[in-house]
Amino acid sequence: MSGSFEDRRKGFEGKWAHDADMRFRIVARRNKLLGLWAAGELGKSGTAAEAYAQEVIAADFEEPGEEDVYRKLRRDLDSATVSDHTIRRKMAELLDTATRQVEKEAGK
Repeated sequence: MSGSFEDRRKGFEGKWAHDADMRFRIVARRNKLLGLWAAGELGKSGTAAEAYAQEVIAADFEEPGEEDVYRKLRRDLDSATVSDHTIRRKMAELLDTATRQVEKEAGK
């Protein structure tokens, strides 16, 4: 009986670890897509756009949640006159896009 409980516990832990990994990959992908979008709004392209996307990804490690990413974009896009609503909408839209992409890559 205890073997079955241990198997279930290991199964739940494995699923939790997998789900956490998927969430991390999805958010990192969303942040890259968001960085590339914002780079375009700022007139950046090529390697400058890729470098900016990496800055957006790094910004997400400042604190839990996505407000750190939003603040970076809000600060950087002030000169491009992009509204708060547009940034929030783009964040949600690209989270959906990233979810589809990562799940497709994972074979779901």
